Amino acid sequence: MAMMLPQSSPGYLIFGHRGAAGLAPENTLGSFARAVELGVDGIEMDVRLCGKRLVVIHDADVDRTTNGSGPVTDHSFSALRSLDAGCGETIPTLEEALDTVPREVMVNIELKGPGTGEPVAAIVRCLDGDRRARALLVSSFDYVELARFRSLCPDVACAPLAGRWSVGLRDTAAELSAWSVHLSDRAATAHRVAQVRRWGHRCLVYTVNDPERGRLLRSWGVDGLFTDFPNRFVS
Repeated sequence: MAMMLPQSSPGYLIFGHRGAAGLAPENTLGSFARAVELGVDGIEMDVRLCGKRLVVIHDADVDRTTNGSGPVTDHSFSALRSLDAGCGETIPTLEEALDTVPREVMVNIELKGPGTGEPVAAIVRCLDGDRRARALLVSSFDYVELARFRSLCPDVACAPLAGRWSVGLRDTAAELSAWSVHLSDRAATAHRVAQVRRWGHRCLVYTVNDPERGRLLRSWGVDGLFTDFPNRFVS
């Protein structure tokens, strides 16, 4: 499965963070649809395990983003699906999310929590037809899970996430044969962006909501950014 850049935006990618998290309930089908309507190049979504199913939710518990409470892992799949994730939305499965996003829009799946690498790989390997032709990028702060995914799907692009700069980041990216390295906005400097690019990886930055900051990052050679407000960056 080859990783392809969207033809509409060569060299600079705008990802809707958790869909369009600043405009619609995050990590819901409605949020993904809103980001697509705005013309993003890609959509970022977070996945966790609920039993044996992969669900799209960022936090380890449901308190912030739903009308429920408690850890995701304490809920059965049916109980999780009964929660209101905002504006009547439900927590989607990864399969539903992939079916919602048009194949010409890149999808960045972030692995959240232990045990996610292998089941995400299983779903990716089962993609068929037009869904198989889509551009996928898998990222994580959990480099063990990311390496596990990479070993099972070596042809799918991956990216280590870094909230802070560390001396080991170069080795991690090299060991993963990373397509890109994703730095937090607070960790991104012109020097560090240049370093990542010298290592032979693209550099993307999260989460950027100020267009002026976005322009500065682009002037440093950043290859793309993640934003809660795609409407501020997609013309």
